[in-house]
Amino acid sequence: MNHYIEFSKLLYKIYDEKDIELNSPMNEHIYFKVGGPADILLTPRKKVQVVETIKLCKENNIPYIIIGNGSNLLVKDGGIRGVVIKISNIKDITVDGESITADCGALLADVSKTALEYSLKGFEFACGIPGSVGGAVFMNAGAYDGEISYIVESVEVINDKQEIITLEKQELNLGYRTSAIMEKGFIVLSATFSLQKGDYNQIKDRIEELTKKREEKQPLEYPSAGSTFKRPPGHFAGKLIQDAGLKGFTLGGAAVSEKHSGFVINKNRATAEDILNLIAHIQKTVKEKFDVELTPEVRILGEDKK
Repeated sequence: MNHYIEFSKLLYKIYDEKDIELNSPMNEHIYFKVGGPADILLTPRKKVQVVETIKLCKENNIPYIIIGNGSNLLVKDGGIRGVVIKISNIKDITVDGESITADCGALLADVSKTALEYSLKGFEFACGIPGSVGGAVFMNAGAYDGEISYIVESVEVINDKQEIITLEKQELNLGYRTSAIMEKGFIVLSATFSLQKGDYNQIKDRIEELTKKREEKQPLEYPSAGSTFKRPPGHFAGKLIQDAGLKGFTLGGAAVSEKHSGFVINKNRATAEDILNLIAHIQKTVKEKFDVELTPEVRILGEDKK
């Protein structure tokens, strides 16, 4: 940690003191409400700070990780060594005709509200996804028969040479929960979405319908990272888990949701280890019963507690 404290002094050239936090508990920054401390947590307010931070980390051989609002993350109990760059304060949203450009930290719910305000349709599917634009584009997020690949026009990224470049849609190689950005380790700074003029009331009705459906079917009353597993080809993860008899199954403070078996929840002060053990148990049981491999959709970061 001393090594990182020394490094943190260099960050004052880039950040205000209030945006640098040492030994920051990650359970306060992710939806699962678990996880040990990050050595250094940074909350940049401008894109240039992200670029400068990465350059500084690389020059000093300091590991770094970018996170959004923590909706699809599981941080292990030992925490994260090095620097965590939380981009949730970089969140401008602008409208130009039928296009919306949103910064990486803008919440999908806020982009959806902006689209409604301008009577633009196509973004309704994302109204209930609790993530930010950066993470959604990174993994080609989707819900309710929609996904980012249907509407994205271009993405501004930091490439592996710490250059800010723009990738057009055809360069993004968007697939099911994957993208060229993920494959190459690029960092999303903003994205432009191509929408269509629509009827305000119809768009509003669709958003309300999807919000109601989400509230009825998902265990929003408990901390979780949304759908725990990717959809295996030809199957639904939630149905496989339910058919394996695991609905409501608990391990430590973690549980398979009674409301939706595709969700692992932090039911009773779970540790990250509880959640990881439950994920492994689900994978093993489903493999034994149905010979189907379940792959976590949640991104797992950090190290185990020593």
